Amino acid sequence: MSTTGRQKVAVITGASQGIGAALVDAYRKLGYGVVATSRGIAPSEDPNVLTVQGDIADPATAERVIAAGLERFGRIDALVNNAGIFVAKPFTEYTQGDYDAVTGINLSGFFRITQLVVEQMVRQGGGHVVQITTSLVDHANSAVPSVLASLTKGGLQSATKALAIEYATRGVRSNAVALGVIKTPMHSEEYHDTLAGLHPLGRMGEVGDVVDAVVYLENAPFVTGEILHVDGGQSAGH
Repeated sequence: MSTTGRQKVAVITGASQGIGAALVDAYRKLGYGVVATSRGIAPSEDPNVLTVQGDIADPATAERVIAAGLERFGRIDALVNNAGIFVAKPFTEYTQGDYDAVTGINLSGFFRITQLVVEQMVRQGGGHVVQITTSLVDHANSAVPSVLASLTKGGLQSATKALAIEYATRGVRSNAVALGVIKTPMHSEEYHDTLAGLHPLGRMGEVGDVVDAVVYLENAPFVTGEILHVDGGQSAGH
């Protein structure tokens, strides 16, 4: 399998809308080929974007995504673990279904695809993995009951640092972007004012704020193990 092609390649999960779709565009602007996956993602007319449908909670999806990406492009230089689910409920009201859904996407969805990508990156001599997490991990908020988010995304933030250290001498960097509430199709407009008020800056974040952070990390070879907060000041206090 040749990894000598000059074009770099990024894999993006949860890539069909919102932040994920914007990340596909951003990596293409950087000149990368992109492997984009989500449950219902449509085929792309861009020959440098390979789309793969599948539920990232299923390890078989990760196997298919990476096999298809390597077959098409021959290498993987970046992975953005963007797929995620957020269920805000009082702790005792979470159901087994909630638990299975959130841990499936947020944890299992990270685990297998990252294993496969890191294995490939080590063979190539380097690469970069980014997790998208939530700044609620660093500042619990009584107005947003979110134990399942903290349980899963907090695990991802710890894993981000552990990966960074384990692979530091092998050229693989690992970082995370911890978000406040970002204006995406996930949040209906009737709640925007309330959500804006959760941030010291008094507004919601824009998708472009997240993309800029990921692109910064992609182009920052001396940065690894970093949790970059893009949260309107939430993690600093309120």
